[in-house]
Amino acid sequence: MTPEITVLDRLLEVSELFQKDMARAFAGTPLTPSRVRVLWDLAANGPSTQHALAARLEVSPRNVTGLVDALEAGGYVLRSPHPHDRRAIVVSLEPSAATLMANMQQEHADLTADLLGAVAPGDRAALERGITAIAERLRDLVAEAAAGPAGAS
Repeated sequence: MTPEITVLDRLLEVSELFQKDMARAFAGTPLTPSRVRVLWDLAANGPSTQHALAARLEVSPRNVTGLVDALEAGGYVLRSPHPHDRRAIVVSLEPSAATLMANMQQEHADLTADLLGAVAPGDRAALERGITAIAERLRDLVAEAAAGPAGAS
């Protein structure tokens, strides 16, 4: 007997397909999903301190330092002194990386339109509401698991 394919099975399949597509897109480059997250954040939020980047990406400052080191070595970002805080460093996109990210944002929009095009127009709003609800619930479950067992001190 073949087990029933569940919504979770489909979501896992979609996640795996996105990972494969990203690996294909970045093959032959020094970019990884983590490094792209940094670039994506800088494209969306502008220049930033490493501390602020770490907070937004929910990673340790040490982790961000390693990511920024690799991106700087690859010519994707530039570090400069903070204009008001001598202890802080500001990370910004190099012009070529800004162009890369603009192209990536357009590809993101195109893929969104293409994927939603596979769904009947009357079903799209319900799909988006459902995916949002699933993401919110999973976010809550992850936060609860990170907090540990209920009532533990």
